Amino acid sequence: MTQDTNWLDEIKWDAAGLVTAIAQDARTQRVLMVAWMNREALQLTADSGIAHYYSRSRQKLWKKGEESGHLQSVHELRLDCDGDVVVLQIEQAGGIACHTGRASCFYRRFEQGAWVSVDAVLKDPAAIYAAGN
Repeated sequence: MTQDTNWLDEIKWDAAGLVTAIAQDARTQRVLMVAWMNREALQLTADSGIAHYYSRSRQKLWKKGEESGHLQSVHELRLDCDGDVVVLQIEQAGGIACHTGRASCFYRRFEQGAWVSVDAVLKDPAAIYAAGN
């Protein structure tokens, strides 16, 4: 465990104790997902080199890929100028970051007044999250 946690105090945590976290492919620079981290998630990420987040809907800590196997190996952590957004430069195991089976959670593009899915499903989510995976 990292002994010096002063670096965590430089983050502007919101009222719920969370900070926005952007996962970006270290090679392509494509934004793969946006999530939330609390202090524990960020500390675990820094200590392990594997992305951990905080699920607002489930109200719990989660390791990205713990069920799907699509772990995110962290190459670099960056903090923005305001101290309220963290960017994780990651390598995405399996090439799938989204629970929909796509490479990125940002698979819809605005076209002529509507959101259009423009990225293919790489793997059926039912197969990704099947029991025993």
